[in-house]
Amino acid sequence: MNKRKVVLLIIITLLISGCNNYLVDENNKMVINSNTGQKLRSDILCKPSDNNKEILAEYEKYSEFNNTKISSLPKCKDIKIYSNKNEGLWNTLFVVPLAFIITKLGTFVNNYGLGLIITTILIRGILFPLSQKAAMQSENISQAKPELEKLEKKYKEKTDQESLMKKNKEMLVIYKKYNVNPVVGCIISFIQLPLLLAFLEAINRVPVIFEGKFLGYKMGLTPSQALKTGSYHYIILIILILITTYFSFKFNSSNNVVSPDQKKQTEMMMKFSIIMIGFVSFGLPIAISIYWITSNSFTIIQNYLVKRRKNNGKVKETNL
Repeated sequence: MNKRKVVLLIIITLLISGCNNYLVDENNKMVINSNTGQKLRSDILCKPSDNNKEILAEYEKYSEFNNTKISSLPKCKDIKIYSNKNEGLWNTLFVVPLAFIITKLGTFVNNYGLGLIITTILIRGILFPLSQKAAMQSENISQAKPELEKLEKKYKEKTDQESLMKKNKEMLVIYKKYNVNPVVGCIISFIQLPLLLAFLEAINRVPVIFEGKFLGYKMGLTPSQALKTGSYHYIILIILILITTYFSFKFNSSNNVVSPDQKKQTEMMMKFSIIMIGFVSFGLPIAISIYWITSNSFTIIQNYLVKRRKNNGKVKETNL
């Protein structure tokens, strides 16, 4: 269970830092905004604002190498939830609607950073019943952990088929006693994963999100580029990403791990994933960092509330 979550986290990190669907020049090299360090997408859903003449010029210059006709795209404030353009099922059901919500909220509150945060909270709120079930499973496993640890010790030196069958039967009894269903967490993770990936893609494909500022931070600027110009306060966002990622993952891993070997493996994988995320974060636009921090913070608060209500006996056992 924990290994799957860490693997999914690593896959997501690789996807958002990969080189697919990015604007390329005549030498097939990615076009990078020299001012922000941001890699420009070739599959944007709307055009940059008229004030962003430099980026508009980049898209016009390399349009022949990317099949990107910037003049045919709508302004981001005029983006529609559905269009006549064949975007495919994935984009039509997930990416475009999310991009529509982000842009409309950003236009309404006059700040795309704030619009992004509101959208993130709204989507996580809609998914709360599912994520609550996963959090409940973690709490159930936490209560079952002492008995599961005893079971591990009991059969530690026994590797014959008969002993393994007995161990599995006794484990199922413990699972039933504490209403643990390991499959639930996995199913919920895979249900939420497409929405998470769609969210990241929607952000990347709306250029105006990267043009503004939020709390003084330039949304399109990457921390690595900011550090080059002496804007060292951007490192704060990297620290927040690492802290929120650590605590959002640690809650579940501490509950689900049973044996010392599992604990060691989980800790190693968690450290590896956090280091990788920290490294990748230096090259990601601040807009992605804001989304990541907001989503992680929601998870931490959610898990805290579930744990607290569980301890007070206010949350009923649930099944998927």
